[in-house]
Amino acid sequence: RKNTIIVLWGDHGWKLGEHDAWCKHTTTENDTNTALLLSVPGMQHAGAKTKSIVEFVDIYPTLVEFAGLPLPSHLEGMSFKPVVENPTRPWKTAAFSQYPRNAGRSGTGALMGYSMRTERYRLTVWVDRGDHTKVDAIELYDHQLDPQENFNVAKAPANGELVEQLMAQWRKGWQGAKPVLAKR
Repeated sequence: RKNTIIVLWGDHGWKLGEHDAWCKHTTTENDTNTALLLSVPGMQHAGAKTKSIVEFVDIYPTLVEFAGLPLPSHLEGMSFKPVVENPTRPWKTAAFSQYPRNAGRSGTGALMGYSMRTERYRLTVWVDRGDHTKVDAIELYDHQLDPQENFNVAKAPANGELVEQLMAQWRKGWQGAKPVLAKR
């Protein structure tokens, strides 16, 4: 126990009829949010919960850093050791996920949904799989008002500027979501 790190996580969430769907095949909160438990010898904040945004690509870099090993430079994830040491510290501004949607019965329209989850919002941009410059649809959910993601408010006139701001953040991708102190 003195030198063992324990990590427990699920690979995805699950729907049991929410959004008229079953299983995990979307970019919704039900599918992309899951528990992550970490136990590190000597943790000062054992049992603490955090609202910090971390992604599964961050697990490997975190374990590497806790093990005192050099971190490979090619990784997309980043160590969240600073969050383990201080669960209330500001961290990533967004997490990213994607999921394909197959072509409809007409055989056209194969899409990829790229989703960005911030503390308050989920923005999902559906693009043509053959040409990512072709945006088919945009979804926006406000988790303060609609935590179950039942009401897409992307087309609400009052949200035009918000959608543009979130689209700009989405275009910066995971590199743009890194904490200021950890950008490399």
